[in-house]
Amino acid sequence: MLGKLFTGHTARTADLAARELALLAQVERGDREAFAQLYRAYFPRLARFLDRMTRNPATIEEIINDTMLVVWQRPEGFDHSCRLSTWIFGIAYRKALKALSRTDDPVDSDADTLAADAALQPEVVFSMHQLQDRVARALDALPAAQRTVVNLACYHEMGYEEIASIMGCPVNTVKTRMFNARARLRTLLGSELEIRG
Repeated sequence: MLGKLFTGHTARTADLAARELALLAQVERGDREAFAQLYRAYFPRLARFLDRMTRNPATIEEIINDTMLVVWQRPEGFDHSCRLSTWIFGIAYRKALKALSRTDDPVDSDADTLAADAALQPEVVFSMHQLQDRVARALDALPAAQRTVVNLACYHEMGYEEIASIMGCPVNTVKTRMFNARARLRTLLGSELEIRG
């Protein structure tokens, strides 16, 4: 994963996008099963995105439910000017910003736990945990807008145009945020990671 850090390329297939659009068309006709399939398809992706954005597990499911409620109630709001995932992630992003503005809870910066492979030596597992913790803390130290750009580019493999659409800002703003995030991460992480620009 570190080798492709900050590449921002998209790996989604046209077949998957077509299936999602077909499900949305069924949702427009009130098909609950199609909505359930769409919900199940997006829940894990949105959960990862929102966890990295909010660092508040207590609000993630609520934000996802609010997001998908918009999809259920207003599927015609998708105007086909972008990918369906861009539209849904954009809704989730705006819902998360509202949730963050309403909460006074401190941000949880605990790193996700690694699944320790039994074949790994304890020193390697410990080292991986330490590195993961440093990366998580470095990401948490970024301003929310920069953290979101890194999150969408690295963990969801979205390009700058798609990120700009989600965040409601120009592509050059996304590029600037990524540039500044890289610089800050280089400072925070030093020589531990090879971050390619």
